[in-house]
Amino acid sequence: MIPIGDDNRGRRTTPFVNYSLITVNVLMFLYELSLPMDQLEAFIYRFGVIPAEITTGVDLPPVVPLPVYVTLLTSMFLHGGWAHLLGNMLFLWIFGDNVEDSMGHLRYLIFYLLGGIGAALAQIFVGGPDLTEPMIGASGAIGAVLGAYLVLYPGGLIRVLVFLGFFVTVLMIPAFIVIGVWVLLQFLNGLATLGVATQQTSGVAFWAHVGGFATGALLVWLFRDPKAVARQRAARRGYRAFDRW
Repeated sequence: MIPIGDDNRGRRTTPFVNYSLITVNVLMFLYELSLPMDQLEAFIYRFGVIPAEITTGVDLPPVVPLPVYVTLLTSMFLHGGWAHLLGNMLFLWIFGDNVEDSMGHLRYLIFYLLGGIGAALAQIFVGGPDLTEPMIGASGAIGAVLGAYLVLYPGGLIRVLVFLGFFVTVLMIPAFIVIGVWVLLQFLNGLATLGVATQQTSGVAFWAHVGGFATGALLVWLFRDPKAVARQRAARRGYRAFDRW
């Protein structure tokens, strides 16, 4: 089940911030690709979030030319590969525009950054505060966007590719199912990492995803514009879930 779009009826504003976030992430990844391997590794260690640095306030070599806590922000614009980048940007493209419309441009930007910070802190707290491997990626901030979307539009219809053996179809499925399955998988995978010596399982910081989701689900109440939310909800009424698209 792969999300490929959603119901955008009721959205009135152009999601300039969401487009900008996607653009910055893509440009930063292209910059990463331009670096030789040794420089790339140093770049990731310099601007990724290293739990031991955050908990102690001490910057480990290679040092970043900024206060070490700035990496809580810089890390969410770095990615470890094409699949990592494209998967994150797909989710941000689908869900971010409606959340931005529901908050306004500036509030959405602040919300997104706070969501990413909350995600990183959750991974540090649960995954290991003394680890020295860097965490990178927009997944935590996007988890916050998903948390906000679920709170605002639990019945919103998400267009998904459904694979049933060799048969593939496109269905409109309620957000509470699509996002609910996503967060359940993150939580279960996060539980599997507890007590494991490595920071992540298969290189994925699952507790950052869960922490970002929880942060977004809480912060959305402070950042939402009730009138914009009501407008989107009203425009989406009257359509059935599980129809083939």
